[in-house]
Amino acid sequence: MARSMWKGAISFGLVHIPVDMYPAVESKGLDLTMLDRRDFSPVGFKRYNKSNGKEVSWDDIVKGYEYESGEYVVLSDEDLRRANPEATQTIDIQAFVQAEEVPLIYYDQPYYLAPGKGGAKVYALLRETLREAGKIGIARVVIRVKQHLAALVCVGDTIVLNTLRFPDEMRDPDELKIPSPNSKTAAVTVKELKMAMALVEGMSEDWEPGQYHDTYREDVLAMVKKKIKARQTKTITEPEPEKEKRTTGKVIDLVALLQASLGKKPAKAALAAMAEDDDDDDDDPPPRKSKKPSEDDDDDDNDDVQVPRGRKAPARAPSRLNASAKSTRATASKSAAKPAAKVAAKPAAKKTATKAVAAKKAPAQRKKAA
Repeated sequence: MARSMWKGAISFGLVHIPVDMYPAVESKGLDLTMLDRRDFSPVGFKRYNKSNGKEVSWDDIVKGYEYESGEYVVLSDEDLRRANPEATQTIDIQAFVQAEEVPLIYYDQPYYLAPGKGGAKVYALLRETLREAGKIGIARVVIRVKQHLAALVCVGDTIVLNTLRFPDEMRDPDELKIPSPNSKTAAVTVKELKMAMALVEGMSEDWEPGQYHDTYREDVLAMVKKKIKARQTKTITEPEPEKEKRTTGKVIDLVALLQASLGKKPAKAALAAMAEDDDDDDDDPPPRKSKKPSEDDDDDDNDDVQVPRGRKAPARAPSRLNASAKSTRATASKSAAKPAAKVAAKPAAKKTATKAVAAKKAPAQRKKAA
């Protein structure tokens, strides 16, 4: 562990806990050095006097506050400490709140707090109190001449101080064009939401931070090894001719994209529920009630063919996929209705002809009887 960067105490009420502060994170970025492309020599930075251009050593550098243009008040570290000794040496807890009440956007930088000399007992008391209450401490602390709002959080057996951003440091999101839930152009249909939920279920897993790492840094270091092996350490790779930029158009069918995504990581339970809903939508229509036969109907009425009717699609949220399905069903219903209507017309014509012949024969039979 590195050297402590701050020594002081946690204070709440009359409780005083001596602690040392340590950085909780370290940068793993690529440490690239600027080089002169003419001979590949490192390019350095000089601390120089802007009046005479001469270099200034660290021992000769002091801090100052510019109160007028070109006029400064010199402030040493001791001056900064004396301005408010208590603020610079104390993590002063102002209140205890529920952790979920502080939005994640306010969290800034974490630091480990370890008990100082003689502070193990009270450190453990505060830790167990935070753990038992399920709360975090909101405090003020000065780090490197800047006062911070901070949250004291119990993480395992360690108390972590996480600096928070002040509300006036947060930008107002109202300046951004964020779609509202009632927006007509960004309205989400029930089917889209259901499929998105299925995708989330399929990608849900336990939090395992060890499986995440900086893959881009690894790729760059692999390229460095490749260039060393190929003896191309001094080769400057020029950019290739720029390809046509892909134009970002509107999403044609969001449902189709969600279906394709579900094909990669399906959520069985959610997909099963969706399948059941689709099965319910495709149920056969109820049978038509048979028409009560009239006295004039002949015995061959059983030969009549009923014309099938296109069933109505269930009410759904509008989408292009539904519109396409409706048009397909309507076309199928029309094509099925035409031949069925012709078949139904033939028996009806036969009945009419039979009745006409019977009407002609009736007078002749009456004459013979007379």
